[in-house]
Amino acid sequence: MSQIRAAVAHTFGHPLSIEDVILRAPEMGEVEVTLEACAICHSDIAFIDGGWGGTLPAVYGHEAAGRISALGQGVQGYAVGDPVLVTLIRSCGACAPCSGGSPVSCESPTPMHGPITLPDGSPVEQAMACGAFAEKVVVHPSQIVPIPENMAMDVASLLSCGVITGVGAVVNSAELRPGQTAVVIGAGGVGLNAIQGARIAGAAKIIAIDMLEEKLDVAMEFGATHGILASSEKPWEQISELTGGHMADAVFVTVGAIPAYESAPRYLSRKGKMVMVGMPHSGANASYEPVVIAALGQSMIGTKMGDVVLRRDIPWLIDLYQQGRLKLDELISGRWSLDQINEAIADTKTGAARRNVVMFK
Repeated sequence: MSQIRAAVAHTFGHPLSIEDVILRAPEMGEVEVTLEACAICHSDIAFIDGGWGGTLPAVYGHEAAGRISALGQGVQGYAVGDPVLVTLIRSCGACAPCSGGSPVSCESPTPMHGPITLPDGSPVEQAMACGAFAEKVVVHPSQIVPIPENMAMDVASLLSCGVITGVGAVVNSAELRPGQTAVVIGAGGVGLNAIQGARIAGAAKIIAIDMLEEKLDVAMEFGATHGILASSEKPWEQISELTGGHMADAVFVTVGAIPAYESAPRYLSRKGKMVMVGMPHSGANASYEPVVIAALGQSMIGTKMGDVVLRRDIPWLIDLYQQGRLKLDELISGRWSLDQINEAIADTKTGAARRNVVMFK
């Protein structure tokens, strides 16, 4: 048991409170990781603002990296001091989805009583089974993946969510093929990684759509071949011109905005796939005309964390990064201390940041 500093949410929609909490020691089949970096994801912000409900008080954060500082009984293959990334993907390895190669859809419930309490013993929710806006976490071994000793922790943390979600949506969920056309709606952190995924997959045209001209410029740096302002009149007509009327084989909606979801089918080709990546708040609804989707043989695909298999995909992505074929350093917009986390969240909310990272060392 140790006392650590963490950013605690006590009321939805209010600033986080930096305070001391108690983290119990890892128990059977658990790992303690002392964190060095944790990126801020829009999913964290949605939870903090109450968009998806949840229990309070809570510690959010799920896109982290650090070093193992303690091992519970029964944990094999790791040693104290190993550098690892930490994710929210907790999998049992034995249920039907895990056995079928889809650990992100694990059916085993997360234990109700997490490892965090307030100094008076009151429970604190370990949000998304991580609670990584804190100096240390205690997690299941399925949530960690080894990283190279010489890999910077801030860079490695990005692989825990934003990168695998964007790249994985293209490569795993949509199974985009060489020569096809991809449209990516939203050129933020996840969108830029979807663009990278389309480039890696060999897409002939990668068309970014965003509300801001400067974000379209950044999208081109990450591999987009064309950029279209979402505010332009009938942007789908521009895509028709660019593709000779074929439209997009896959459209990736990487923002949680309902207008983006409602416009996405307009960009699809016959048999095209709309891939739902960004997550609107609970209760938000989008409208579609089913007869068009049915008549054109189109499909809508939900994707969680890019349908990643951590032990398969993380080493591959690290290889691409080390070869200079995957941009990670360029994704980091700013580095902040834990005491600055509310400022970092506010900066992320502006939409201009790619990824802000909280540094613990």
